[in-house]
Amino acid sequence: MPTPSRAAKGRTGRFAFGVAVVSVPLVLALLGPVFAGAPGPRTASFTLGGGHWLGTDFVGRDVWRQVLHGGRPVVLTALAATALSYLVALPVGLLCALTHRRWLEELLIRPLDVLLAVPSLLLILLVASVFSPGAVGLALLVALVNVPDAARIVRATAAEAAARPAVEALRMQGETWWRMAVGYVGRSILRTLAADAGTRLTGVLYLVATAAFLGVGVAPDAADWAVMVDRNRTGLFVQPWAVVVPAVLIVALTMGTNLLFDAALAGSRRPAWGRGARSGINRIRAGEPRP
Repeated sequence: MPTPSRAAKGRTGRFAFGVAVVSVPLVLALLGPVFAGAPGPRTASFTLGGGHWLGTDFVGRDVWRQVLHGGRPVVLTALAATALSYLVALPVGLLCALTHRRWLEELLIRPLDVLLAVPSLLLILLVASVFSPGAVGLALLVALVNVPDAARIVRATAAEAAARPAVEALRMQGETWWRMAVGYVGRSILRTLAADAGTRLTGVLYLVATAAFLGVGVAPDAADWAVMVDRNRTGLFVQPWAVVVPAVLIVALTMGTNLLFDAALAGSRRPAWGRGARSGINRIRAGEPRP
């Protein structure tokens, strides 16, 4: 009976550690409001003790109760913005990498270059000055400013995979664009996209936190981890838990997500050669005609 290799054990260990790390902020975000209970009376700002496990915040509210309520907005907004950015960037990047029409590539990429030239936070503030976005609007704005960079990464990574003989074999066999883009190229760039998603999630959290601090999408005193970090930093050396706990939870969410993606995809280091691509290459080498 074969025994698992050291690399396989290492991947399992990283995956288990990633699950343990990311489960804490996710459980607090999803179930925290259920166990938060009714709000108690406000006391003095930035105090410890007095029945408050983690002290009080900048307006005298219980920090632990704010932590239980503050995870859901930042987690859902950041995850939704990251997913929405790839929902647009993936088809745009794959189409640019696989198309043989230069005009179509220019039509898709040049508007994104203009958008990329505008600082992300400035664009969010400009749009927010005209409209008053809620949580959904903030997720859409953060996704919008991440689309150009994500599309460029998808395009550059997919272009390398699209230049391989397997794609040419699929094209010679008359395979559909969907089969080439998703069945081969999409699988080949999966690891790169997973690594980028973990890094991008960190940037999205930063944008969500900064926008929340400036009053975009949430109220200035909202129960939100990002708002808690920014609004309570003035009392960091007096009552550090109001800043440290939400900051650690945000870091745990990002680090745990990176570990999960890395461990889940560590075994797929070789390119994803589709069955049709392999058979097509074998026919080309043997000199057989295309079916």
